[in-house]
Amino acid sequence: MQPKQKILFLLGIVLAFCGGILIPLWMRSGHLPSRTRDFPVMGTLGSLTVYGRDEKVREEALDRAQAVIREIESRCSIFRPDSELSRLNATAFQEDFVCSPLLWEVLCEAKRFYEFSDGAFDVTVKPLMTLWGFHRKRSTLPSDKEIAEIMKKIGFGKVRLNPENRSVRFLTDGVGIDLGGIAKGFALDKAAEALRKNGIENAVINLGGNIRCMTSTGETDRIIGIRDPVHTEKVFERIPMRNNCISTSGDYERYVVIEGKHYTHILHPRTGHPVSDMLSVTIVTPRGVDSDALSTAVFIRGEAFAEKICREFPETGVLMIRRNPADPEKPLITRYGVFRR
Repeated sequence: MQPKQKILFLLGIVLAFCGGILIPLWMRSGHLPSRTRDFPVMGTLGSLTVYGRDEKVREEALDRAQAVIREIESRCSIFRPDSELSRLNATAFQEDFVCSPLLWEVLCEAKRFYEFSDGAFDVTVKPLMTLWGFHRKRSTLPSDKEIAEIMKKIGFGKVRLNPENRSVRFLTDGVGIDLGGIAKGFALDKAAEALRKNGIENAVINLGGNIRCMTSTGETDRIIGIRDPVHTEKVFERIPMRNNCISTSGDYERYVVIEGKHYTHILHPRTGHPVSDMLSVTIVTPRGVDSDALSTAVFIRGEAFAEKICREFPETGVLMIRRNPADPEKPLITRYGVFRR
């Protein structure tokens, strides 16, 4: 590993274990030997832990799962100019862009959640993310005029998907897609498929706090800790996990500081402003892509949408933590679905 790569890798470890929202606390798997592989990916630290008696099977499964995650990054990253998504963003207003099967699948999932959430989950927020300083630093707040101009470019309705040839066309100049709210969850599911195809039934896949646990019959549950959003050095809750996924969207997960004030990276696609009253939303559900997208959507839409999710997505739980105007040290906590007590 080159010195620069080593520094970035060690920094990723520090960020993952000091700033992460979800923390694997207990991952033992009976008496099965395990192998863990850590690697920088998608702007965070990825970690794959597999369990099995055959060392060769473990290594080959790790290779394949890591390769799948890398491929998703190579297609879905907006920070790599050579990625498929970067090429789509650069050309889809001028001409139809024909997608690979993998990118097409992610975009279809994004459209599904856009429609299900009535627009709360919207991957076309890229121009807003840039405006607010998440893609390039700014020292002043965007003006109302700047926000109004950018809002003309926001909305998945400005993106046309053609299933006949898997092509994408932007209907408005300046539209841009950011898959940061769904790509890690999608990668959890694809990595799990790769592990199963390579003989692994017990594993923990952790992509910067988006976590999937695979557990065979007779094995113990994994325990995942949720960091306290107010006292971030503490674990707020311990969640037993078994063949499901967990994702948390939090206002302390990623943010910018402008004029001395902290602004979360979760932007409301209808107002153009960061969401201000929510601290964190945790989703537990069978599919990684669902946990990732729905945590963002609930962060924006709140209680009524959380109830809708638990009605329509079986075996799902939502843990919502809001700011308490009366006492900032005692946030308001609401539980839905499998989290109800």
